[in-house]
Amino acid sequence: MLKRLKFIIYTRPFIIFIYYFIRIYSMTFRLRVENEKHWQELMKQGTPILLCAWHQQFFSAIHHFKTYSKYNPGLMISQSKDGDLISGVANRSGWHTPRGSSTRGGRQAMVLMINHLKTYGLGAHLLDGPTGPIGRVKGGAIKMAIEADAVVVPFYTSAEHAWFFNSWDKFMLPKPFSRVCITFGREIRFNASDDGNDFERHRLYLENIMRPRLCL
Repeated sequence: MLKRLKFIIYTRPFIIFIYYFIRIYSMTFRLRVENEKHWQELMKQGTPILLCAWHQQFFSAIHHFKTYSKYNPGLMISQSKDGDLISGVANRSGWHTPRGSSTRGGRQAMVLMINHLKTYGLGAHLLDGPTGPIGRVKGGAIKMAIEADAVVVPFYTSAEHAWFFNSWDKFMLPKPFSRVCITFGREIRFNASDDGNDFERHRLYLENIMRPRLCL
């Protein structure tokens, strides 16, 4: 029974169902978006933008991020079965999805994401995905930003009322009709040093900026 259920979850009809469910569910949110215009102006001027969030908070942004489809945005997603589901939803929202993670296919997906940022100018990344630990920035975002000469734009989502799952990321699901806010932080540019010693400093800097906005 469990195997059959898992098979159904990863089928195309189920992915389509989840896509429309998310759209309809998200339409109940009383959404507010803050500080969005500045990074969009930078992108229009030719600066690649990498939007970065915690895995916990991405659900709240899915519906609004469909409005970015005109920019041909990219999002690196793991090659797991769960990644298949997320990728299917993202593709239907107009996002391109290079597949890979820190444990599987990551190098090839990283190259694809860097090229995508250079070509189209917009991408997103979940900093502590796909398996955590929660609140720890992995190195991928720093590498992508430096190689693509992109600026990192943190974003956070919050909800007036929400459920939190008993998962590694304490996944946040806003309750229907809750006030939900997507807030974009200030842009961050990372420069590579000649000896590469700044990489860990950059990673910790981003982690220290964003970790206080986790819902723990």
